[in-house]
Parts: sequence; structure tokens; C-alpha cells
Amino acid sequence: MSPKKKSTNEGVVWQEFGHENLAATARPTPELPPSQQNVRVQATRAGRKGKTVTVITGFQAQPETLQALLKKLKSQCGSGGTIKDNEIEIQGDHKQKILDILLQMGYKAKISGG
Repeated sequence: MSPKKKSTNEGVVWQEFGHENLAATARPTPELPPSQQNVRVQATRAGRKGKTVTVITGFQAQPETLQALLKKLKSQCGSGGTIKDNEIEIQGDHKQKILDILLQMGYKAKISGG
């Protein structure tokens, strides 16, 4: 009896084509409590055809946490928004209102920019 060869990619050190090992290349996002996150709130128009957008940067959280925070901020501001590149964008100039909400939630938040 001869031993059977495994047909899986486990133990493969290098492979140019074929199945990718996504678990090896995925980087986990650290989930820090709000009191340890330095968040910046800024209103900008750059690249948005003159429309003002409030951008919140500096989050170190899972996508699910950001999605829940986005939903809360959109309802409090009464406007739309999205998540792009781990940043939250809220339509309109809501710097002070968002700053107050984030401070109440325990985030270390500051207004940046002019």
C-alpha cells in the first residue's frame, strides 16, 4: 500500500496561479474602545463638485461597528452618508453636531481643518 497524496493547497509555500490563501493575506482590523481612538472631524468640498461633506477619520474598528455608527450619525444629522476607506462621510456641514455626538459616545474627537 502506498500513501495517498493530499490534493489540497495546505503547506504550499509559493504558488503563482491557482487558489489564493485569503486567510494568510487578510489583515485583521484592531477593535479599540472609543476612549482610545483619536477621531478627526472635518468639512471638505475637495473632489465633490462643490458639495460640502463632513468626513470623520481615524477609526480603528470593525466594519460592522462603523456601519452602526454611520446609521446613528445619519439619523441624528438627517442626511445621507457612506463609508469609504475606513472613513465616514456625512452629506452637508455637520462638524459641531457630529463632534458632540462622538464626544457623548466616548470618542476622543477633534475638529480639524478650517
